[in-house]
Amino acid sequence: MADGISSFWGPVTSTTECREKNYAYSSYIAEFYNTISNVPTILLALIGLVNAVRQRFEKRFSILHVSNMILAIGSMLYHATLQSVQQQSDETPMVWEMLLYMYILYSPDWHYRSTMPTFLFLYGAVFAVVHSVVHFGIGFKVHYVILCLLCIPRMYKYYIHTQDASAKRLVKLYTATLSLGSLCWFCNRVFCKQISRWPINPQGHALWHVFMGFTCYFANTFLMFCRAQQRGWSPKVVYFMGILPYVKIEKPKTQ
Repeated sequence: MADGISSFWGPVTSTTECREKNYAYSSYIAEFYNTISNVPTILLALIGLVNAVRQRFEKRFSILHVSNMILAIGSMLYHATLQSVQQQSDETPMVWEMLLYMYILYSPDWHYRSTMPTFLFLYGAVFAVVHSVVHFGIGFKVHYVILCLLCIPRMYKYYIHTQDASAKRLVKLYTATLSLGSLCWFCNRVFCKQISRWPINPQGHALWHVFMGFTCYFANTFLMFCRAQQRGWSPKVVYFMGILPYVKIEKPKTQ
């Protein structure tokens, strides 16, 4: 805790801290950079949500963008307070979001349409209840990584079956931001003491948040493109102000 600044939220009760000096700038924000670094994720998810609603994509994509925003807001609450309850508002949406990605990735080829969403919903609900009582620690991280790994084969299948070069570029951007974000997270965890002695702290965990915001946006945009292809909506990747990619579709008049 910074000298002369008291904690509004009281003692730290979360099981994890992220190597940032607590309450350095405000008595209301425990980890300043780790808190504000979630703002890009919210803005990118909002852009994706507006695009999905405006072009009348399936509701699953609107829910996906909203889930990104919920996760970012939960992360802000956690890093701002470092309280156990707010930690759940960060970790539980992480699992819910991955279950939603699994549904979007695998549901097009799932023959029993009600089985998958029912199972994933119950899985997410049970996890939320259990996780609110039991703090898994390293078990949570292992569980989350497994969910992520389950998505990779399907994502790769979509990539190799996509002929559009602009859509493939989305996956490359997704892979690049994910790799850079993971490197920032790893260095911040492993080399924390050495980095803290640098003249300027690069705030690796905060950079992880920023990179992951772009990772989710690129992944969502690619999945929207693939789904639009499956529905015959003639998708193409265009760029907002020549910078930010998004999917533009042309639905048949019958739809």
